[in-house]
Amino acid sequence: METEKKKSRKRNYMHHFPSGVNKFYADIKLNMDRLLGFKKLKAQYLSRVGHELNLDSPRSFNEKTIWKKIYDRNPLLVRTADKYAVRSYVTDMLGDQEAEKILIPLYYVTDTPESIPFGTLPDDFVVKPNHGSQMHLIVKGKNKITAEQIIKKCREWLKIDYGLYGHEWAYRNIPKKIIVEKLLQTRSGGLPDDFKLYCFHGKCRLIRVSQNRFSDGELSAYFDLDWNMLPVHNPGYELTKTPFKKPSGLGRIISLSEKLSEKFDAVRVDLYNLEGETYLGELTHYDASGMARFEPESFDYELGSFWETTRNYWKQ
Repeated sequence: METEKKKSRKRNYMHHFPSGVNKFYADIKLNMDRLLGFKKLKAQYLSRVGHELNLDSPRSFNEKTIWKKIYDRNPLLVRTADKYAVRSYVTDMLGDQEAEKILIPLYYVTDTPESIPFGTLPDDFVVKPNHGSQMHLIVKGKNKITAEQIIKKCREWLKIDYGLYGHEWAYRNIPKKIIVEKLLQTRSGGLPDDFKLYCFHGKCRLIRVSQNRFSDGELSAYFDLDWNMLPVHNPGYELTKTPFKKPSGLGRIISLSEKLSEKFDAVRVDLYNLEGETYLGELTHYDASGMARFEPESFDYELGSFWETTRNYWKQ
């Protein structure tokens, strides 16, 4: 089985080719994988998740996420996976006034990084592409980084066809752009708590909270809707020893997640809680690309039980 380093080298090599070539190759790969019964995918899944992948009759949350990657072709997936286009979706779902409250202020959007007006930006901001995940640049003090460094990073992002070789269909048709937006910070200069709300058929069932994101001291915990901490965690993320304080706006956070999830059978709604104010992070359709490891393992199946899938929903 390929190591992550080998796969990363392959992806970087493929970035030298036009997007059309990458998409054509990815389509061939998907069809070959299908003909071979997803043998490599099943081996990778067993190694990372810890149990065999059942695509004939998916039951666990991870299995259904992978099923969704392979078969679901709902156009709304593309619109809402796009970190720029999702803003108009939020407006459609919530109305102008409510959307304005939860959308992070946008400073600039472009497909030409060289056009970013660095001189007029505030000292602190975030730069990220709209077409992928785990790509961002947090700028705290723009005098600590040059415009050339930011532009170089943006160019690298724009070459990436994110999710293509992981069968994450929603990302493949997103027009690539660079977003510059406000950096949300607490009074002490930290990042806000990150609420990941797992919603199924318009109903929030579970909340994962992360603190101290993007640092070695990141803590996380799972809660039910009554803010009872659950005995479950993801290996690799430190489980907090002290329960997080229940936010005063929890009801609003849950209500927003349910409204934004109405159009989908399953979606993770990521919201930030900044000292009582709620902001949208993103809508996540492929949580951990269907490779999340839960302890205990039974939680994967418990979470999957909330997700009702039917053959008629999936469109090949």
